[in-house]
Amino acid sequence: MPHGGLSLDFRISAAQLTPFEQSRKLDAVDEITFCVDRCEDSGWLVASWDDPAGQGGITTQGKDLRELQEQVRDAVRCHFDEAQAPRRIRLHFVADPILAEV
Repeated sequence: MPHGGLSLDFRISAAQLTPFEQSRKLDAVDEITFCVDRCEDSGWLVASWDDPAGQGGITTQGKDLRELQEQVRDAVRCHFDEAQAPRRIRLHFVADPILAEV
């Protein structure tokens, strides 16, 4: 799977929300983008996202892309209230690999 098109969806049914949660749903983030880079020391992939509202952020890591995806999903579930979780999570790879030089 090409990493440029990676998108994970989180969907919540409005029927599962209380009226208070439904009103807060308007404040939910539609999409967040993690910047992904490889740690020079460990070789692991590191993903980070800074909350634009200044409410902290998320940083996590994985030894490969599959593990990183699992760690990102888990970190997002922990960071956001269910009603405010983003519908999509995007991974932006900061350093695209060079496959061949001419």
